Amino acid sequence: MAQHPNWPRYGHPDAIEGTRRVAEFDRVVQARRSIRLFHPDKAVPRSDVVEALELARRAPSNSNTQPWHLVFAEGAARERLVTALVNESRIREPAIPPLRSDFEVFKYELGEKLYGSLGIARDDAEGRQKAIRLNWRFYNAPLAGIVCMPRDLHHVDSLGVGMYLQTFILALTARGVGTCVQMLIAGFPDVVRHALHIPPHYEILCGLAIGYAVEDFPANNLDVPRKSIDDTAVFLDL
Repeated sequence: MAQHPNWPRYGHPDAIEGTRRVAEFDRVVQARRSIRLFHPDKAVPRSDVVEALELARRAPSNSNTQPWHLVFAEGAARERLVTALVNESRIREPAIPPLRSDFEVFKYELGEKLYGSLGIARDDAEGRQKAIRLNWRFYNAPLAGIVCMPRDLHHVDSLGVGMYLQTFILALTARGVGTCVQMLIAGFPDVVRHALHIPPHYEILCGLAIGYAVEDFPANNLDVPRKSIDDTAVFLDL
């Protein structure tokens, strides 16, 4: 591990503390996973959520615009949202843009891992639909989040929302709270907007399931493949 130029020499108490903090951060990042089944009756303390939000406020954004806006639903509000999503999903498919063909392989890889862990065969259409329907219930998480940004901003500003969201998720992970980012929820934006009274000037980017993981649920312990550094980063010195 390279030493930060502003850290004291190794062996100094401050340097030892710095190394410990790096190791702890690495542990939190590696511990984060997409949780697809939560304990529905195990509520997340509001204090943990607020502490994580406080940390997420430190995320960078374009010209410090801080374009993020989160709406949380629990109790009756969550049930109202879930009911609306379930009912709409019975009528039509969510409006999710298709992936470019060369990226679909990653979706298929994930699908094989996910459905395979649940013992759902490729030709088991009902089994796959049952798994998908858990999306609309936020995988039974007691706290549902909706991630928004002002509609009249641009894609560069969504980078700030993403960094904010990742910081929030890692802060929750450090507190033992699981999450799952849900793009499918944004496929019914009008349904979500109406159920939670979200103003029209906010664009709905995704959902976020928040709660405590059912640890022995197979899909909560997937080893998902990642691209190599060689495939995702280039170092130039000329």
